[in-house]
Amino acid sequence: MPYLYQDAKPRLPTLPGAARTTHSSGKTYKELKQECVHKGVLFEDPDFPACNSSLFFSEKPPIPFIWKRPMDIVKDPKFILGGATRTDICQGDLGDCWLLAAIASLTLNEKTLARVVPLDQNFGPDYGGIFHFQFWQHNEWLDVVIDDRLPTFKGRLVFLHSAEHNEFWSALLEKAYAKLNGSYEALKGGSTIEAMEDFTGGVGEMYEVKKAPDNFYEILEKALKRCSMVGCSVDTSSAAESEAKTSFGLIKGHAYSVTGIDEVRYQGQQVQLIRIRNPWGQVEWNGPWSDSSPEWRSVSPSEQRRLSQAALDDGEFWMKFEDFKVHFDKVEICNLTPDALEDSAAHKWEVTIHQGSWVRGSTAGGCRNFLETFWTNPQIKLHLTGKDDGQDDCTFIAALMQKDRRKLKKLGAEMLTIGYSIYESPGKDGHLGKDFFRYHASKARSKTYINLREVSNRFKLPPGDYILIPTTFEPHQEADFCLRIFSEKKAITEDLDENVAIDLPEPPNPTPSPQETEEEKQFRELFEQISGEDMEIAAEELEYVLNAVLKKTKNIKFKNLSLISCRNIISLMDTSGNGKLEFSEFKVFWEKMKKWINIFLQFDFDKSGSMSSYELRSALKAAGYQLNNYLLQLIVLRYSDEQFQIEFDDFLNCLIRLENASRVFHALSVKNKEFINLNISE
Repeated sequence: MPYLYQDAKPRLPTLPGAARTTHSSGKTYKELKQECVHKGVLFEDPDFPACNSSLFFSEKPPIPFIWKRPMDIVKDPKFILGGATRTDICQGDLGDCWLLAAIASLTLNEKTLARVVPLDQNFGPDYGGIFHFQFWQHNEWLDVVIDDRLPTFKGRLVFLHSAEHNEFWSALLEKAYAKLNGSYEALKGGSTIEAMEDFTGGVGEMYEVKKAPDNFYEILEKALKRCSMVGCSVDTSSAAESEAKTSFGLIKGHAYSVTGIDEVRYQGQQVQLIRIRNPWGQVEWNGPWSDSSPEWRSVSPSEQRRLSQAALDDGEFWMKFEDFKVHFDKVEICNLTPDALEDSAAHKWEVTIHQGSWVRGSTAGGCRNFLETFWTNPQIKLHLTGKDDGQDDCTFIAALMQKDRRKLKKLGAEMLTIGYSIYESPGKDGHLGKDFFRYHASKARSKTYINLREVSNRFKLPPGDYILIPTTFEPHQEADFCLRIFSEKKAITEDLDENVAIDLPEPPNPTPSPQETEEEKQFRELFEQISGEDMEIAAEELEYVLNAVLKKTKNIKFKNLSLISCRNIISLMDTSGNGKLEFSEFKVFWEKMKKWINIFLQFDFDKSGSMSSYELRSALKAAGYQLNNYLLQLIVLRYSDEQFQIEFDDFLNCLIRLENASRVFHALSVKNKEFINLNISE
């Protein structure tokens, strides 16, 4: 099952030097390559075979693709030719412009590029048909190995390719990213910032251009100077407008890269310009300051060379910054550090990571609109202790990421709408209940709930303790998530996933009562009718007794108890080991049963005879069992139905099993203590 509880303890980010091997053989890239070179064979990757399943999961290829190695496509293939540049990225027949825009931005930073694309690879004497690339995923770097067979049609690459036909690093990078996500088709449609984060492990911020701050030009200038990756796009008003071309040559719903920002002297004034690249490698802005516009005639050749201005149909163009703000709608920035672009100083940032899950029926409570289940979401406590230098508040960034949704596309998964709320802590430990959220407003929240892979926002709050609630918008939606907390000063975080604890009274010994109650007299009469002289009943007889009594109780709408439940009751209460229940044992159990019935009725809010699985945490706590998310999720999976309801029979079985388990645990604890005491005394 993909969405089951994960260890949610805060984790430190992995060191950038170490990337985890991901190949199914367990062998590293070097080991696999040496093996191929030694045997004189070319590597064929069994994890991502050259077949249709690696291409598409929902359709057949529209044309007959043939997988070929670069040496079968051109005579003299090169991994990188004349350096990896943004002109090496030309989009093929796959809707992954968002990825290509990120790759174009990647080429602007040599150090970052070398991390993702190890440069010591080639088609030279030690060529083995194997290459590798490294990507950041949910707090760790992964080393992804591929063979170099690429899909072609009529001898040409079908997907991403370089403008130089004998250069292959970009095509191989796209293949490695497709493998990471399950197939080429999984790369259709996305947000540029998603790939930017996978290339850097950085933190993303989004700006709506029309609402951007007054110093937006300076923000973008600082981002590019800090080697941040920057993308931009033009919104569509409907699906029909996707990839529609405007009268100015811009493509709607299309991802572009921002590759430069500068000023130029024009007619005695300084003009702010911005350089944009279309990953198609063609189709450009045709307005002022475009490649062949008359404005460039007033700019000296040396100044044009400084700006790398050339009238080529290569997809890259300059435009006036004021025009950029008019024609573009969104800007995505992936910062290699969380430093605010509005800030002039760089800071050292602390980061902690939480991994968790939203599981239907237990921890997938939805947003605050759904109060009845909102409180069941994972809860993370945030201790803000150190104020920012010279400030009264503490700055932090909360970045919530849903995991592996692209990889799960083939199973019908889509990006969920996610966000989070932040509350001031009431100062008590443990999972906060429904009433807290009923009567307390949030102190901060994500700007919006949106169906992007990650939602991140920057906050300033006074020192103190806060509770962060990561959620999907709708309840009952399952996903794994990763929450990153960046703070300028050390912030301590902990998951409010409760420790497992049992608080039960000591079970009384079954002793005869001096005077029977009216209820006990009725049970004794039933016992005598069914059991005979020995006053012992088997599971089938217990089933009859309990159901007969429960039917006479007016406020109970339970269905009949099952035979399995009755067998479990006997296994819990049978002290003689004969598989039957004596009357004295039954009386002890009936006291438990009455308590459990009252608890169940307390949480059966609509008096339907069943309770919501989201109330199980509170119901079990009332019965003396405090469970963590992991155990709670397992129990809900076992005992709830498709509508996330738990009937009394299942609730009863759950409590019986928990009590049996607690007895075993208690017995083992006693034995361990005796063993320790024995060793000490010796």
